[in-house]
Order: sequence, then structure tokens, then C-alpha cells
Amino acid sequence: MFPVGGVGVMLLGALVSGLVAFGVAALLARRVGWVAAGAPVALAWSLVVIALVTLIPANGAPGVVPAEGRLASCSWDIGGPAPEGFWIFAGGQRTLNVLLFVPSGILLVVAAARWGWRALVLVPLGVAVLALLSVGLELVQLELARLDRACDVTDVVDNVTGAVIGVVIGVGIAMLVRPWRADRRRRR
Repeated sequence: MFPVGGVGVMLLGALVSGLVAFGVAALLARRVGWVAAGAPVALAWSLVVIALVTLIPANGAPGVVPAEGRLASCSWDIGGPAPEGFWIFAGGQRTLNVLLFVPSGILLVVAAARWGWRALVLVPLGVAVLALLSVGLELVQLELARLDRACDVTDVVDNVTGAVIGVVIGVGIAMLVRPWRADRRRRR
């Protein structure tokens, strides 16, 4: 039996991991500044939140989900029927899947922008890693029947869409924050 679940557990996990991330960023900020420390730490925290939301059972501890009762493969019905979202996001499951990856895309750009021209390689590589993370999470949902989750290719499409939207927003934010400038000032 999977002993925990529900939106409350997801929110508690996000809060606790957020406090830990803030502490790590505060320690690192003394050496490299808040933007240089905060962006990669916040990116890591956003990935933890993604794992919490996608791997913790949505409706509480489901008990035992028999292996023979779960799907044997991922659903390939792109855009097919998706359940309604959690009470936090009433817009539906697909909207939640897109929104879940937007912060990671934003933070990826802000963290990579610090490295100047290398960001042109780091950002697309980071989007590929986010896509692989989405695929990996769907495969975990497929293999672990006790999660009471379903593997769906539509989720991967929505997650990557959210990451790309985040990257576009992140470019604008990076132009405002200019993390590469703070780096130059520290070197002087």
C-alpha cells in the first residue's frame, strides 16, 4: 500500500522542500549573489515539485492497486480524455500539466543566462532534459501500479509545451534581471 497521498501532501512537500531550497540559496548567495544562487536552486526545487505532483497519488492513499488492474502500456490517445484538474487548478488536467513545467523553463533560462553565449547550448539541452524527465515520470507512473496514476503521452506533450512557454518567458525575464552583469561585477 502507498501510505500517503492527496493534494495536502503535495503542498506540504512543496513547502518543506521550498524552505530547504531557500536555505541552500541563502548560503550560496553570500558567495555568488542572489540571482546566481537562486535561479539554479529554484530550478532544482521546481523539479522536486514536479515529482511530487506527478508521483504522489492525487486523491489520497489509494491502497493497493492490483497489477492486473493497471494499464499495460501508455495511452497514445493524444489530447484524449483527461480528468479534471485538482481543486487548485480548475482548468483541467491538461492546463495543470502545461503550467507545471512553465516555472522550470523560466528558471532554466535565468540560470543559464549567467553563462553568456553558452546559454545558447545550455537552454536547448535543458529543455531536452525536461522532456526526458517528463517521459521518465510517465514511465514510473506506468510501472508502479500503486501510485494510482496513468501513463499518457499527452502529458509529455503538455509538459514540453509548458517548458517551451517557460523558456520564452524566461528570455524576457533574463533581459530584465541580466544575471550575466552581476557575475561581471563580482569578478572585479
